[in-house]
Formats: sequence, C-alpha cells, structure tokens
Amino acid sequence: MVRAFPALIVGVVLFGSLVASATPAPPQPGTENNGLTTNETATLWSHDTDQYVNESTYQDSFDQERGLMAELANGTDITFKRPPTTAATWTKHDFRDLEPGDQDASVHPPSAETTDGVLIADAHATIFSVHPSTRGHLTTDETPLYVAPEGQLRGLIDYRVRTPNQTGQRVLDHRVEATRLKQDGSVIARAHDTQTPVLDYHLENSQKTTLTLEADIHVKVNGPTGTKNRTTETLTVTDSIDVEVYDLTATSNYAQYPNGDHGIAVFQSRPWQGFTLNDEDKVRGVWRFYTARDTQWDTLIRESRDGETAVGSDALPVYVHAYPSRIGPRAEPVREGPEILTVWGQRHSSPNKTLGENVHVDVIDQDYQSSFGIAVRNDDLDPEALTVTGIVRGVNATLTEPETETTRQLRPSNLTVTVINSTPSQARLRIHLRDATTGEPITLSESELRNKSPRTPRTATFRSVASASKPM
Repeated sequence: MVRAFPALIVGVVLFGSLVASATPAPPQPGTENNGLTTNETATLWSHDTDQYVNESTYQDSFDQERGLMAELANGTDITFKRPPTTAATWTKHDFRDLEPGDQDASVHPPSAETTDGVLIADAHATIFSVHPSTRGHLTTDETPLYVAPEGQLRGLIDYRVRTPNQTGQRVLDHRVEATRLKQDGSVIARAHDTQTPVLDYHLENSQKTTLTLEADIHVKVNGPTGTKNRTTETLTVTDSIDVEVYDLTATSNYAQYPNGDHGIAVFQSRPWQGFTLNDEDKVRGVWRFYTARDTQWDTLIRESRDGETAVGSDALPVYVHAYPSRIGPRAEPVREGPEILTVWGQRHSSPNKTLGENVHVDVIDQDYQSSFGIAVRNDDLDPEALTVTGIVRGVNATLTEPETETTRQLRPSNLTVTVINSTPSQARLRIHLRDATTGEPITLSESELRNKSPRTPRTATFRSVASASKPM
C-alpha cells in the first residue's frame, strides 16, 4: 500500500499533554494493522502539519466520525511525561510492509549510499531503526541517539542484477548471503538469506559507539552459449550509525527530619526522566518526550536499468525524542506530593533549533539548567521501592549509596545572638549555633562558612564574635 498524506492527524494519549500549533500527515485511523489503538497511532506524528480540520469537513472527507479528544489532537503535537512504547511498537509492525525490489530493481531511501559492481548495481545496506532508543535534544550542537543496552536493529538490503549482455547468459542465483551487525568493528549479531534483517543486540559498554550493518550480496551467472564458464560476484555493503549506550547508575542519599518526614537526593550525570517513591508519589526532571517519524523514509527510490522513480514508502520508522520542557521539574500529586527542595545540573543552550520542521512542543527557548540532580522531601519513603527511570524506554537506573553514609538524622537547631557591646555606629555580637536536642555546638565545615565576613573569628564549632556596622 502506497500512503497518501492528507493534512490530518487524529488521536489522544492517556498521559500526554497537548500543544496547539499548525508536511504531511500519516495514514488515516483504521488503515493500518500496526499494533496500536487509533488514539495511540495519532500521537506519533510530530512532523506533520497541524492544520485543524473541523468535524463536518472531516466526515465529508473520510466518511467517519471521531471523538472530541481525537478532534483536538488534529491540531496539536502531543508530548509525554515518560518515553512511550508507541514508537517501537509502530516501527516493529510497519517494518513488515517494507518490500525490497526484484532482480531488476533496487529500492532505497534517498539518503542511502549505493554501490556498483560488475554484475551487481545500486546495492546498499540501510539502517531502518534502532529500538528502544531516544533522540536527546540537549543543546544546539548535541543531539545523541541514546539506545538501550539490549534491543533490535532493523535494516533494508537491496540491489539489482545487471542484465547479461551475451547470448545464452542467464542469472543462476542472486541473494543476500550473510548479514552482520558490528559494534565498533566487532560482530555482535548475524543473519542469513534476508533482505530485511531484524538483529537482536547486546551492547557491552555505556559510552559512545558505532553500530554498523554489513551485508554480502552474491550473484552467479552462467557463461555464453557453448561455454561452461560461470561468473560470480560478491559485493559487501554497509551503513553505520553513531549511538550512545544508555545504561544508568544513579547515586542516592537519604535524610530524616525531626517530624518524621524523609529527604532523598538522586544524582545521575546523564539525562534521566525522574524517580518514583511509591505508587502515588513521583518526581520528574526537566525532560519531556514526543514521537516523530524519520522523514528520510517518506519517499523511496526505485532504481532499474531504465532509470529511477520516486515512490511513496510503505514503512515509516518512528522515534522517541527528549527535550527540555518549559514545564520544568514537577512532583506528583501536584499539591500533596513530594516537595522539590533543589535541582542542580549544568547549564546548556536551548536545543530548540534541532527539533526540525513542524514540531510544536513546549521546548525551552533560552539557556536552561539540566536536572542531573533532584532533592525532595516527602512524608513517606521506602528505599526498596525507589525506582529511577531513564529517558530511554525500559531503562531504569542501578542505585548506589555512599559507602560511608547511612540515613542522615536532621534535628532542630538553636541560633542565639547576644550583644556584647554597641555604639551608635557599631555593635559586637556573640553568635551560638547549637543542636536543640543535645545542646552541643554544631560543627560547620569551611565550605559551609565560605561566605563569612573577614572580621568574623570563629572556633571549630559555630561560636563566633561578629561586628555589625550601623546597628539598629
């Protein structure tokens, strides 16, 4: 089925938000067996033109009704709190519609690099998708593709066989003999006798790496009439993609307040979605998500000895994208959930120029602070139930705790200030900071006193004498 792209999109998502705006739209609901509901399918297409069509016009065009939320989704891009499963589900099912050419034709996206041999022409191997994954829009210059340590790579391998030009010659055999998936040059998965391989992988490190799809194309022809000669050719084609293996390890610290409340701080040096304290209490960082098709697959080129023809693609890979949202870090439930105490991380330039055409989401349009670390206070905490979630679907963090620290007990303190003497222009004060329970002086480190006045002498505990100008 070749797809038409009318300017319509329909749907809603249960935990999404709607961002109104105004590129073609994907297939109409009900026309695809893609493993998703009609509402889920409608959330996929952030590269479509969000031009609202009223209900009467829609019914006239497609002879069907739509729900209120589907009508709203017709004019919006939809964003998510968490990386959705819909992109991978759609891609898995839609890939089945991708068909290579026959012996006389090679099919490929316009971005593919084709190679010619003696018997083989217009040969290529092109990566279709890598899932689970998320394209992170971090800064103007940083848009890494984060991939889960375990997943699947799909690809298309195609070619055409040059027509024998001597009397009696004919093609005896042609096929994709072997397919390999490599990580930085090492083979990690194999397939045979397929032009649309699905390769399961397990990636070994958590650094930047390169995945390469490599295939051997084999052709055999007989010799001219009257000879017993046979000619064979094997041509190797490749395609590569740079990724970052997304394998999280987060650091957590705990504290307990005098009234029984709990404090927790979680840190991870890579972008991460947030954490769950229990069934109800959740905290998320600055990142939100949307899904969009890879527009390089909108059109396919069909190559033959007579030239090339552009045709609509029967298969569209869809990816999850993460971006810093103007909504910022949030806790749930909104009013009665955890209290966010502080958020820390590096400052970055806005990635708003990297989202591409016809993506209308609430991306931060100025410098922003990444939420590498989040500290919260909550009335309930079970460290065993704590789950730290990444920005790649299905990837949760392994938690580590400092070796020398347990839960910190926070107690009330007393600060007392005594006037030693004073004049109309100056006063000398004695300041004591003590534990309200034990009465012991509280010891402060140099870093905690780094904003001290140079005129303020102190002992190892906070018991100081200070001078104040212009006392009231």
